[in-house]
Amino acid sequence: MVAVMIEIRHRKTGKVLLQIDADSLQGQNMSTLPLGGANFSDMDLSDADLSNSDLREADFRRVVGTRTLFKSATLRGAIFIDANLVEANFTDALMENSNLSDASFTNSKFRYAKIVDADLTGVNLTGSDMSVADLRSNLNNANLTQADLRGADLTGANLTGANLSRANMFDAKIADANLTRTKMEGATGPHGQRIGVVSTTLRKSVRKWWQFWAS
Repeated sequence: MVAVMIEIRHRKTGKVLLQIDADSLQGQNMSTLPLGGANFSDMDLSDADLSNSDLREADFRRVVGTRTLFKSATLRGAIFIDANLVEANFTDALMENSNLSDASFTNSKFRYAKIVDADLTGVNLTGSDMSVADLRSNLNNANLTQADLRGADLTGANLTGANLSRANMFDAKIADANLTRTKMEGATGPHGQRIGVVSTTLRKSVRKWWQFWAS
């Protein structure tokens, strides 16, 4: 029987950083490893554990997976373009200058993550927990529908065309953020106010201006 081995190589130099005796990275424990610049592109990382690992400038383009763990990982300059990760956990991860454009992270956790000066253009973060995260980044056309943004720092962030419908932004910082064409229907604002919601009862009771004489 032929032994199967996966080699994780540096995306630029081709140097072998890790060898795993398996035919898949699904469920593999790669926590606390020095994997800076590693090439994981196009791999399935379902249930893999990369917590506390050094993954700066690693390439995760087009990776797929469910419940992948990146807790407290160093992901500065990492590339997640077109990745599709569901219920991933990036709690307390360091993601400065990373590129998450056009990636999907539905129902994932980014609580306390530091995502500064990053590119999140077109990213899908529907239902994700981004509470208390530092999101001073480019979120142009990002989908943040029903996202938990409580206490998040969006100071100066670019939210042009972003969808924040039904998101919870209670106690979030949004000073100087670019909100051009931003959708906020049903969202909870920084001070607990509901945005863009009109009571059905109130709407029914309002008459047209020309019906002022109606009894």
